[in-house]
Amino acid sequence: MRMPTFERYVRGMQLVGVFLIGMLAGAIVLNTLFIEEFEALYHTRNELEVKLEQYEQDIKNLNQYKNQHTVIKSIQLRIAEDSGGGIARTQIDKVTETQLIKLVKEDLSIFLGQSIYEIDSDAKFARRLLQRKVYLDVNGKDYFIDIRTVLLADNVLQIWLDARVYVKPPAT
Repeated sequence: MRMPTFERYVRGMQLVGVFLIGMLAGAIVLNTLFIEEFEALYHTRNELEVKLEQYEQDIKNLNQYKNQHTVIKSIQLRIAEDSGGGIARTQIDKVTETQLIKLVKEDLSIFLGQSIYEIDSDAKFARRLLQRKVYLDVNGKDYFIDIRTVLLADNVLQIWLDARVYVKPPAT
C-alpha cells in the first residue's frame, strides 16, 4: 500500500490551524464581553438593592411621622464631587459609595423624628462626631469622611460629604 505525500495536505492544515486560532480568539473576546456585562449587571444590582432598602426605610419613616409636620422625616446623603477649589477627592466606585452612605446613614439615624427647630445644636454635634471619622474595611479600603454641607428643607435633612481613602500615619 502506498502512502500519499504529505505535501498535498499542507495548505488544508494551514487553513484548519487558522480556523482554530480564530475560534480561540473569538471565544476569548466573547468571554471578555460576557464578564464585563456581568460585572456591570452585578454593580447595578447592588445599587438597586441599596436603593430599595433605602426607599423601604424612607417609606417606613414617612408613615411613622406622617402626622408630625415639624420633624425630620428622612435623611438624604450625597458624596460631593470636587468643585475645583478644594482638594481633589479620589475616585470612589458606586458600590463603595453606596456602602459608605449606608454606614453614615446608620450613624445619623438619631436625627429621624427630631424637631426641625432644635436641629442647630444637633447639627453641631453631628459635625463634631463625624468630622474626619474613619470607616474601616469598606470594600477592602479604609475611608474617612467630612461633612461639607448640612441643609434642612421640607422635613428632609440633606448632607453632602467628602470621602477620601484613609492612609494610616506611619508608626513612630
